[in-house]
Amino acid sequence: MSRRRLWDDRGQAFPIYAVAVVGLLFAALAFFVVGQAGVTRSNAQGAADAAALAAAREARDNAFLGLDLINLKPDDWEKLFDGDLLTGRGVCRKADEFAALNDATAECEAAIPMVTVRVTTNRTVGKSVIPGTEGMPGKATAKASIKPRCSLWSAPVPVPPVQSPNPSPTPSPTVSSGTGDVTFVCDGKSLTLDPAKPGPLAKLARVLFTVRLVD
Repeated sequence: MSRRRLWDDRGQAFPIYAVAVVGLLFAALAFFVVGQAGVTRSNAQGAADAAALAAAREARDNAFLGLDLINLKPDDWEKLFDGDLLTGRGVCRKADEFAALNDATAECEAAIPMVTVRVTTNRTVGKSVIPGTEGMPGKATAKASIKPRCSLWSAPVPVPPVQSPNPSPTPSPTVSSGTGDVTFVCDGKSLTLDPAKPGPLAKLARVLFTVRLVD
């Protein structure tokens, strides 16, 4: 009598075990899907970062296109460092190129000196046990900004005499009067540029500006 009851108990326990195993398998598959989604999202963020940086670098490298360096006044240089004279020429095209290299498409907004890129991956999460997630692509946004590395050099302001009613005016932030040279301060070091012989303009732009991802 007791032996029959033992088999009956085992028979009743089997469905519970089966349900528990199925639940564990479903949970494992769900975690796998979450992992796939995380990888897809990570790929999208990497593509967005690369596209934003490439776009901002394109704007940085073209900073001096169309500018007459010889006739730039101190105020013009200040505007250039503030980003007012930078153009967005070719910026979004470069973002599209780099997004495509990462198997994604990009939406670009060039508000120079800031570039915002929104990326959607061509690949999706794939087969999934969670309904509605199979066709979900990865999406991410990145922003890159062009920052000046240098500033115009300003001559020290002479200290006027104590009793002087007319203090000396502040000199213009240029040096080497008569030569046309312009001097900058970059990371605490001076750099003198001859606007008549600037060398490769893209190289000069890379010296004066840097590109960084921003939040």
